[in-house]
Amino acid sequence: MTLPRSLGLVAAALATAVTGALSAAATTPTTGLYGTVMQGPTTPVCRAGIPCEGAAAKVVLTFTRAGHSATTRTGARGNYRIALTAGTYAVTASSQPFGQMIVPATVRVRVQRMLKVDFAIDTGLR
Repeated sequence: MTLPRSLGLVAAALATAVTGALSAAATTPTTGLYGTVMQGPTTPVCRAGIPCEGAAAKVVLTFTRAGHSATTRTGARGNYRIALTAGTYAVTASSQPFGQMIVPATVRVRVQRMLKVDFAIDTGLR
């Protein structure tokens, strides 16, 4: 049986839409973390009314568990998103050259949940 050309185009478009939707659903992480990374102080002297912290842009976050690591890089506004398997992870940041600390230093990822966890990096400025 041959379909009319217009019906065949509709069927092809529908098949493409369904395939695209399934691909998008398959690539959206359902277990992991997302949030924002801030750093501060950003100046040696903090003043009232002037922000003393800012977004930690282009920082590499490393999540380590049972000898395996996964990394992600923050965006221009300090935002990040990473798919991880459930468990407890130690967290480090690439901007820690002088013993700066990231808080929290450990996180717990839960099964089938994208948890919002915001991090703060102490720049060490005093």
